[in-house]
Formats: sequence, C-alpha cells, structure tokens
Amino acid sequence: MCQLLGMNCNVPTDICFSFQGFAARGGQTDEHRDGWGIAFFEGRGCRLFVDEQPAITSPIAALVQRYPIHSTHVIAHIRKATQGAIALENCHPFRRPLWGRYWVFAHNGNLEGCSLKPGPLFQPIGETDSELAFCLILEFLQKNFPEGKPGLGQLNAALQAMTAQLAPFGPFNYLLSDGDDFWAYCSTQLSYVVRAAPFRAAHLIDADLTVDFRELTRPQDRVAVIATTPLTDDETWTKMEPGQLLAFRDGSPQA
Repeated sequence: MCQLLGMNCNVPTDICFSFQGFAARGGQTDEHRDGWGIAFFEGRGCRLFVDEQPAITSPIAALVQRYPIHSTHVIAHIRKATQGAIALENCHPFRRPLWGRYWVFAHNGNLEGCSLKPGPLFQPIGETDSELAFCLILEFLQKNFPEGKPGLGQLNAALQAMTAQLAPFGPFNYLLSDGDDFWAYCSTQLSYVVRAAPFRAAHLIDADLTVDFRELTRPQDRVAVIATTPLTDDETWTKMEPGQLLAFRDGSPQA
C-alpha cells in the first residue's frame, strides 16, 4: 500500500529534510513506484505537485527537495496502486474547495466494495477509492454544516462519524487539512514526532543525511511530523493507535 507524510507547525517551515527520506521510499528503499504528490498551504493558497513517475526519479520531486517552500501544513504521498491506473488523476494528495478554503487529503489503504456514493457537489475525477472517500467526507461535512466551518470539537466528531462509515471497507489511514487545522487518522499504521526545544540532530533512515535542528530553529518553534513509518532512527516517534483520530494545531496534537 501507499505511504503518507505530513507536517504541521507553529511557524512556516520547510520539509526538505523529511521529504528527502520519504521520496527515497518511492522506488529506491521501498516499492512505492506508482506516483507521488505533495501539497503546501501558504495562507489561503495551496501549492500542489503531483507526478505519476516514481518519486525517486521524478524531476518534480527533485525540485521539491531543492526548493525550501515554507508552510505550516504539508501533506505528501507516495503511491503503490491498488485501485485505479498509474495516472496523474489518481495521484494523491487530492484538493477540493469547501467553505471558501482548499481542503487536501491523502490516503493509505484499500477500501474494497465501498457502496457509498457521493452527491453531485463532490464527484471523483480519477478512479481511486481514496478520492471517493475524500468526496464522501467533504459531502458529509457540507451537509452537516451548511452555514460554514464549525469549531474543532464539532469537526472532530463529524470526521470520526464519517470515518466510522468508511473504515469497515478496509485499511483507511489518512491525512486531511484545510490550512488551518490538520488531522491524522490511524486505521493500521501511523506515527508522529514533535520537534521542540531543546532541539537536537536527527538522522534519516532512508538516506545517509543528518540535520542539526539547533542550527535551523528558534526556541519557540514546534514542528509535528506524521508518517506511515518513522523517517528517522534517532528520534522518539509515537505510534498512533488503530481507530485514533488526532487533530494537530501549531505543531502539537490536540487532546
């Protein structure tokens, strides 16, 4: 199946270090060769890069590794196709507008035989179960809150309710963000690490690269990195529990 990478922080930060290790899993250290993508929120805007080529050979992925885009919300994905052809329209993350904001979604899993159908406002463009699930989530949110975005507590409850409808169809790990809030749902496998003062160095598992965050950060900075499996071998990653939905704000998981 696919792999996920997310970042949520309290100040705009680049994801070059984590993405270099993550991209190596797209055909070099792992088998996820069926496309990749990454989305960066910048204010109300959202940069989205997708490519059906393997991340390890994609010129666009090489650009992202060299270009330090600073963002507080990032979602990335490398694909091992289960449903849908290897094609641009089937590459995650997926982006759609709701309540006057962009929403971005990426999924790791395989929802087989899902009988739920979205309404006319949110229709999949590609063939994946993942984009279908995203459309169903957005439709559920729009129907339950037609006047606009509610508070975080109500959103958490709504996402948990819709996720409970989709999870029985198969593994359903996902990352979701609207640039203000960030959610991670663990169905089978997802972990996170929070980098905060006192900062230290970290070494990637998938590339021989070490970065000393003490040289790049300020004491008040805080960054949460979420991934299918840990990206570094010298940090303490927290493994999420199956069925756990976590909201992140300003680089911290919310209770």
